[in-house]
Amino acid sequence: MKVSMVSLVAIPTMAQIFIKLTIDNCQSSIVNNMKSLVVILGPTAVGKTKLSLELAETLHTSIISADSRQLYADLKIGTAAPTPEELFRVKHYFVGTLQLTDYYSAALYADEVLALLDRLFQTQDVALMTGGSMMYIDAVCQGIDDIPTVDEETRTMMWQKYDEIGLEGLQRELKLLDPEYYNIVDLKNYKRIVHALEICYMTGLTFTSFRQRKPANRPFNIIKIGLNRERSELFARINQRVDEMMQQGMLDEARRVYPLRNLNSLNTVGYKELFKYFDGEWTFEEAVEKIKRNTRVYAKKQLTWFKKDPAIHWFHPDQQQEIIDFCAQSLLQR
Repeated sequence: MKVSMVSLVAIPTMAQIFIKLTIDNCQSSIVNNMKSLVVILGPTAVGKTKLSLELAETLHTSIISADSRQLYADLKIGTAAPTPEELFRVKHYFVGTLQLTDYYSAALYADEVLALLDRLFQTQDVALMTGGSMMYIDAVCQGIDDIPTVDEETRTMMWQKYDEIGLEGLQRELKLLDPEYYNIVDLKNYKRIVHALEICYMTGLTFTSFRQRKPANRPFNIIKIGLNRERSELFARINQRVDEMMQQGMLDEARRVYPLRNLNSLNTVGYKELFKYFDGEWTFEEAVEKIKRNTRVYAKKQLTWFKKDPAIHWFHPDQQQEIIDFCAQSLLQR
């Protein structure tokens, strides 16, 4: 049934949104008391920013960034952070709020996002989160394991051990101390191996014993929209984005942060490769090609991670109207 514009004033806020979304069959009697978080996710360079800006304007809401590197104020170009124009167009949270030396984690992010949602939902029915940082998104939507913070003594001890016996030695220790986690962890990911052993040594318990078994309950609905493209199309966009970053001055940006290259915040694609150029290990052309290749590898990892979540509804970014319709219908059904 089409809603007459004469009766618009009497229609609940959610129905007004649906009219803007051109859902003709929404009825003024529908009232949704449950708040909803819409999540736009997908691999790097797929087109999340453009869609999120348009959807945020449609829903009259702000954007919660779920990008673990856009948090850092000094990494604007290399992380494809929102431009000043985009930040003016729609209010963003969790963009450029940290210094490179600041400690941060998915757990801290989840705590801060949940606190923000409590405030936003006091005045609005729908919030929008977008990004490609898999663990950050999962921490907000599903909860995160209540794992103890590692003390400095244990951390120093484990990194010394890593230097002494290498990754293979640590793998053997993990197999002995926590065989269950050993069987599922990426054995080539030395950071995860080290962290698991830190917990084992510090607590005397297995890392597995701290891992959560079921998702946390959230007091709001979650609607997940995944964006994807054909592999060749996505890879071409990644290559083009890297070239554009170089034209925008990423080399100078990387040079400015080079003295801090050992920080965890700079252990990310784009900067690591340029640091090797500064160190004389690679030519500039080699570094740029490595950035493109490693970004493509990261995009594949993102898709592998996201594809495991059956709650995600997938679209091509060009299917804007279909995405808007799906979002509206999902909100109506809640």
